[in-house]
Amino acid sequence: MSSSDIFLGETIGTAVLILLGGGVCAAVTLKRSKAQNAGWLAITFGWGFAVLTGAYMVGGVSGAHLNPAVTVGLAIEGGTKWSDVPLYLASQLLGAMIGAVLVYAAYAGQFRAHLTDPAILEAHAASAADDEGLVDPKAAPAAGPVLGVFSTGPEIRNVVQNMTTEIIATTVLVLAILTQGLNDNGNGIGVLGALITALVVVSIGLSLGGPTGYAINPVRDLGPRIVHSLLPLPNKGGSDWSYAWIPVAGPLIGGALAGFIYKLF
Repeated sequence: MSSSDIFLGETIGTAVLILLGGGVCAAVTLKRSKAQNAGWLAITFGWGFAVLTGAYMVGGVSGAHLNPAVTVGLAIEGGTKWSDVPLYLASQLLGAMIGAVLVYAAYAGQFRAHLTDPAILEAHAASAADDEGLVDPKAAPAAGPVLGVFSTGPEIRNVVQNMTTEIIATTVLVLAILTQGLNDNGNGIGVLGALITALVVVSIGLSLGGPTGYAINPVRDLGPRIVHSLLPLPNKGGSDWSYAWIPVAGPLIGGALAGFIYKLF
């Protein structure tokens, strides 16, 4: 597998993953979307199908890691060379950012309709107020009203619980890939593995997604969060950088833990 295979495969595959995964979040969230308020089931199945599509598209090119946690787990297990890890991670981050830009392009009108709707802005201002109903004018809101389209956020902000949830969920994901889903070379997801992984992602979303929104993928969260911070959207609010390290660190720890567990047993 050449460096160009890794770069092109991971960039394209991760871009498709984020386009379809972020796309279902946009469809369910934004005003003037036909799927608005479709609910959590739509989001979990949308992300599962996004994984399936991206993995099938590039599985034969780069192994379809599409996730630094998977790359780290495979490197610890021995299927991926450590010398290839930086290229995998850089390509995945680039792909995630491209995918987030494509979500914005597809839903540009809906983003503007949502972010200029007085009811949405009033509701967001109320949620950002303190217990006395006051908002600090000098402090940007921790999470803007459309940040959830791009990245994850906790329902209860507790560092230990949020980290634990992401570690557990990612460990399940990467263990499932290592035990059932590898291709013949052992360096990525195989054909059957892509389907298994997609179903595992749906299961994780339904069972473990409630507390944090289940990032289970550092670039799935970081790349779109960077794009959110750069997009010229009116009233978009903050990008919640104080939380951003958790959906990066938690999945990486979970991926490494899965690799060690697999090697041990």
